[in-house]
Amino acid sequence: MNIAIVGTGYVGLVSGTCFAEMGVNVTCVDVNEQKIQALLNEQIPIYEPGLDEMVLRNHKEGRLNFTTDLSTCLDKVDIVFSAVGTPPDEDGSADLKYVLEVAHTVGKNMNKYLILVTKSTVPVGTAQKVKQAIQEELDRRRVEIPFDVASNPEFLKEGAAIKDFMSPDRVVIGVESQKAKDLMTQLYRPLMLNNFRVIFTDIPSAEMIKYAANSMLATRISFMNDIANLCELVGADVNMVRKGIGADTRIGNKFLYPGCGYGGSCFPKDVKALIKTAEKNGYEMKVLKAVEEVNENQKSILFTKLSNYYNDNLKGKTISIWGLAFKPETDDMREATSLVMIKNLIEVGCKIKVYDPVAMNECKRRIGDSIIYASDMYDATLNADALLLLTEWKQFRLPSWEVIKKTMHHPLILDGRNIYDKEEMESLGFDYMCIGK
Repeated sequence: MNIAIVGTGYVGLVSGTCFAEMGVNVTCVDVNEQKIQALLNEQIPIYEPGLDEMVLRNHKEGRLNFTTDLSTCLDKVDIVFSAVGTPPDEDGSADLKYVLEVAHTVGKNMNKYLILVTKSTVPVGTAQKVKQAIQEELDRRRVEIPFDVASNPEFLKEGAAIKDFMSPDRVVIGVESQKAKDLMTQLYRPLMLNNFRVIFTDIPSAEMIKYAANSMLATRISFMNDIANLCELVGADVNMVRKGIGADTRIGNKFLYPGCGYGGSCFPKDVKALIKTAEKNGYEMKVLKAVEEVNENQKSILFTKLSNYYNDNLKGKTISIWGLAFKPETDDMREATSLVMIKNLIEVGCKIKVYDPVAMNECKRRIGDSIIYASDMYDATLNADALLLLTEWKQFRLPSWEVIKKTMHHPLILDGRNIYDKEEMESLGFDYMCIGK
């Protein structure tokens, strides 16, 4: 089978590479000439464990190709996936400009039946807009060419995306014709052979499933952060609370870890977009509005603790930050807590030293030279008045506290992910703060 995937960002490149790994002939398309040239030169533009090797192998074996011109491959493919960006618009709704551009390009250049499948996270009703855009171009050309649209939302976790694609919890596919269902079944048959669940739905339901899933996970995180903040006030231990409620099989233990806020490319954007979709349909998502408010406040919780510790006198203090990416195993800093923290610290006149195993270049691109980029995790703590842990990378879990205690100006640790033991840290001579204790 031959397919094309438009957009070589996180979703498009991972999906295209994994399809190629399954034996599909894949052409990845992007209008960014530099990105395509880099891929042709075997330079991978994103960080994802295991992706480099898989891209290079499938490109070498001829199953994975790259181009800037979608029109050149439409006659050869059966399915076109749209995996372009849907950034939040000024009002929080998803910007569908790039999605509709792909649809218009397909309509202008297609000469045979194909399916245009939306892989990007898009609001309910997008498929109808895509269908209309294609039909408009066919009408301008005065040709009648059958086509289908479909929705196949992605559920990839950054840092574990390849595993999520190859061994998915579920594959959701929204279709409106038997022909589209048959063709999508053929494409995903390798996963069906392994008994992974492929769920066929109508298109609006498929579009809604992705937003509902991410919003539910975001809700669990904000709920636990709210509980954690209350635990601190009443003298409870949120870790014990988490274990107690997680043992209830109706609740389970996933996404109940308190911290300093969620970020990334999905949860913040999707929560905002679902709130906006509801508003456009005359409904108010009261729970999700609270979820968003709690999360925005949570991103500043460590700054508040730090400011209170130093009696609102942070000017001139040297603050060390471990972790810049919004989560481990990625260089993605979109909506990361570190961005809010750095902004707050700069505003009060702090000297900031940061370290992240992967996201240093991304931080330099976003923030520039207003902060100090340490050579390693220990260099970051040199002469620091406080160390803030924002991303729970594995290498931060068991550091040499003796070295850190000697190099820090003041032994204060603020643990935004609750990965250290309070009693142990205090026995080592540190002042220790975390979330929910």
